[in-house]
Amino acid sequence: MSMTKAERETLRDLAKRVAEIGAAPEHAVKREWWKRHNRLEKVKPMVLIFPEGAWSELLPDSVLVTTDPGARRWEWHLRHLIYRWEHLRDDNVIEPVVKVGLSYSSSGWGFPIEHTPSTTARGAWAFKPTITRPEEAALMTAPQIEVNEQATRENLERVRDLFGDLLEVRPHHRAHVDTSLIGTLCRMRGLEQVMLDMCERPQWLHGVLHFMMESSRRLLDWIEQNGYLCLNNRDDYVGSGGVGYTDELPAPGFNGRARLCDLWGFAEAQEFAQVSPAMHEEFALQYQIPLLSRFGLNCYGCCEPVSDRLEPIKKIPRLRRISVSPWTDVRLAAEALEDKYIFSWKPNPTDMVVEFDEARVRRIIGETLSVANDCVVEMVLKDTHTCENEPWRMERWVQIAEEMATQ
Repeated sequence: MSMTKAERETLRDLAKRVAEIGAAPEHAVKREWWKRHNRLEKVKPMVLIFPEGAWSELLPDSVLVTTDPGARRWEWHLRHLIYRWEHLRDDNVIEPVVKVGLSYSSSGWGFPIEHTPSTTARGAWAFKPTITRPEEAALMTAPQIEVNEQATRENLERVRDLFGDLLEVRPHHRAHVDTSLIGTLCRMRGLEQVMLDMCERPQWLHGVLHFMMESSRRLLDWIEQNGYLCLNNRDDYVGSGGVGYTDELPAPGFNGRARLCDLWGFAEAQEFAQVSPAMHEEFALQYQIPLLSRFGLNCYGCCEPVSDRLEPIKKIPRLRRISVSPWTDVRLAAEALEDKYIFSWKPNPTDMVVEFDEARVRRIIGETLSVANDCVVEMVLKDTHTCENEPWRMERWVQIAEEMATQ
């Protein structure tokens, strides 16, 4: 990172503020709440907000003062933590920590991931298939990961030099492996074509998915054996919206080097929203479960509706958190999950902030909490790609949700 003395001082001042925030007593309380929540104790409905696309309205790049791209990433990261504390105040825990990731590249599956560009800013796009003929699948390659140890080490040293006396600089040396599979295949083959393949050439599709599963399994083995894993049992984002604090991980026998059994795992099948439960199990879960079985605790689902397929989903070993999307029947989900799994409710962001009406927000939250009264509930507002340039809507939603969670 290249920066002026003034820019460096700006970053250090922001780091000092994050350190002050991280020392606030309420974080210790929330850590314990999360540990109890994640072991299925009913503390209170936990409240989380992830502005995602709307961050550009809450914290636009125009507020940044550094010019170097690396410095700007750190500046935004620190500012977003401060903004979260000063404005959002949900149940996220802000630790006095910065995490430095692993510098690595993946060879991919032998076919590029492409899509047709959107015609508007932040608009919709479509998959652009690159596996256009079934016989081309024979050219798929198993992904290989190449780690740049020198770049990883140098980056860690730079961040320690910048923040090490103010914040804990924590190596976060974990390489990502695809455990969902079906989404990646849809990106290469095309969503509609995969739907046709399930009917027209199911054995071919099984062959492709088996190859992907075995390739991901071998890559998981390689990553574990070479030490490219790190624990995610603290303030880590887990699943499709959750916080990782747990005293159930790492698993017994942990000696300081993370194994897969010490980690939260995750998979989803958003592309199968319109697929039958039987096909979901046959073409998604059958290949996801062997991978998820390697992890200590598991999360499943994102935006796909799950109310008609919870029984096969519950076959996942050590499943702890299930996403209850805006398209899931919350009553059916509550009946199926009871207090045996975390009911990770994702309210529709349009209802919550885009078309903000406080009475409507209260009614929807109240109805859901009533239906899920016997469940271990968390409310996770995400996929909020706009707040109509009125950031106060986000703040007010958290206030309402927290108020209703503690009634």
